[in-house]
Amino acid sequence: MKSVQNTPPIPHYPKPVSSKISAFMTLFKKNRSWLNGLYEKSYTMKMGEVRLPTVTIYLPNEPDLIHRVLVSEAKDFPKNPILHDVLEPLLGESIFTTNGEVWRRQREMLTPSFEMVRISKVFDLMLDAANDMRQRLAAYDPTEYHDLDREMTFTTADIIFRTILSEKLTEEEGEKIVEAFITYQEESARLGMLKLFGIDGLVTRIRGDKKRQQSGETIRNTLAKIIKPRYEAALQDKPVPSHDILSSLLKVIDERTGKPFSFKEILDQIAMLFLAGHETTASSLTWTLYLLALHPNIQSEVHAEIDRVCTTEQLTAEQVKSLHLTTNVFNEALRLYPPVSFMPRIAAKTTVMRNKTIKPGDAVMVSPWLMHRNSRYWEDPHRFDPYRFDHPEKITKYTYFPFGLGPRICIGARFAMQEAPILLSTILKEYRLELKPSFIPDVAGRLTTRSLNGMPIRLIPRGDKR
Repeated sequence: MKSVQNTPPIPHYPKPVSSKISAFMTLFKKNRSWLNGLYEKSYTMKMGEVRLPTVTIYLPNEPDLIHRVLVSEAKDFPKNPILHDVLEPLLGESIFTTNGEVWRRQREMLTPSFEMVRISKVFDLMLDAANDMRQRLAAYDPTEYHDLDREMTFTTADIIFRTILSEKLTEEEGEKIVEAFITYQEESARLGMLKLFGIDGLVTRIRGDKKRQQSGETIRNTLAKIIKPRYEAALQDKPVPSHDILSSLLKVIDERTGKPFSFKEILDQIAMLFLAGHETTASSLTWTLYLLALHPNIQSEVHAEIDRVCTTEQLTAEQVKSLHLTTNVFNEALRLYPPVSFMPRIAAKTTVMRNKTIKPGDAVMVSPWLMHRNSRYWEDPHRFDPYRFDHPEKITKYTYFPFGLGPRICIGARFAMQEAPILLSTILKEYRLELKPSFIPDVAGRLTTRSLNGMPIRLIPRGDKR
């Protein structure tokens, strides 16, 4: 394994407290972010237990326990209903929130549609969006620091619009969606914690829930305006675009009912694909740029790889497959800042884990954040070291799962792993990244793991010695 030289800084993360905090302090701290209030032992424990007034939360943190919850006994640990309540105004009844037979039916109907991400047409659409991004970046002042988090959010949303809906995302629509989702994340994080404490009804009656509901409607209405005409055209057998994910969904027939998706079902699934396909990837790309800006030695090695591999004016699929270090930098960003830091489940029946009896209704929280940073399985776990992934056989099974595991593994994982090196190579082929001096990201785990104070980075044209 290649070593990281000169002991570079440890990427920032919320520093744990020395010991467990009270239930009241848990509510106070985690109302803002699920990562706040973790204590030192959280990063080495094998099984955590948190007793709140209305529920007991168990945090399995061993590979075999992770395997049980997400893979071998997944049916006994469905998604927590709180997740459905929090996300329903945005995602409706989609595979991200449903359980049981409803989820199985939806997954079976969605999977064939998403297989089309493997074809060359999707690669070309991603490349078109990357080229448009390059034109926007060229207009940036190279002497100023720019919030690349917003750029990554817009670009990944644009890619999803093109591949799912055959539409380019306008800057006006993009700004509206970004602002709406920021509000939705903030309000949802608060609501989820209040629900765990069983006081959501009281607080919602006092302060209302209008902001969350309206932000969800803003995003859904933007999508519905595009979907509705094509849905109605499909009902009348009129010609529609035939190479995107929406066109495939419009043709899907449920073998058990003989009926296609309804308009609401399609809108729910597209909203889910939009969220999962742009927000999580935007988060991971932003953290990747942060890590590279923080580690100029590794950034230089990535530059060298891109110069060696990407020798043609137009990037090719084969070149993307050869960007091993660039891809491993992204893998390491997914390890340090997994897009979903906690995966809430609920026990459907009584079970025993590490001599603890988990009862039906108890919350079971699987945490990629904690597992990815557990010192029992990762050497120097908080350090940025993409060379870990040079030898994947040395990584303990079920300790790395940024896209989940088992039957509910993210349907868009392959999509993200193709998209990321395309965008990273497009940026790094032309620019050096410089983080704003003394900047410390405000790391927050909400629906996704984001920096609440953005990511100010200067894009310096390569060859410019300033």
